[in-house]
Amino acid sequence: MVWETQTETKFKRLISKIPVFHRHIAEAVVRARAEKTAKERNCSQVEESDVVSAFFSDVPSPFYSMMIRILDQTGFDYKKYGFPKSKS
Repeated sequence: MVWETQTETKFKRLISKIPVFHRHIAEAVVRARAEKTAKERNCSQVEESDVVSAFFSDVPSPFYSMMIRILDQTGFDYKKYGFPKSKS
């Protein structure tokens, strides 16, 4: 699936900041989820919102604070997409 150029660039930069022993699995899982989310929206390309949603849905809770820090460092504005979701 096609990715927005800027989104893919930021995603690759983000993946490079993940500890090496988790990097491959994080990239595969988040990439697959982001593409699935884009398809579910009937969109032909992956957008930033798809990547953000994928990270928040698939990253295990022990890695949550690291994920937030790396999202911030790489310029993903997750708050504009309503993340983190409040728990009710």
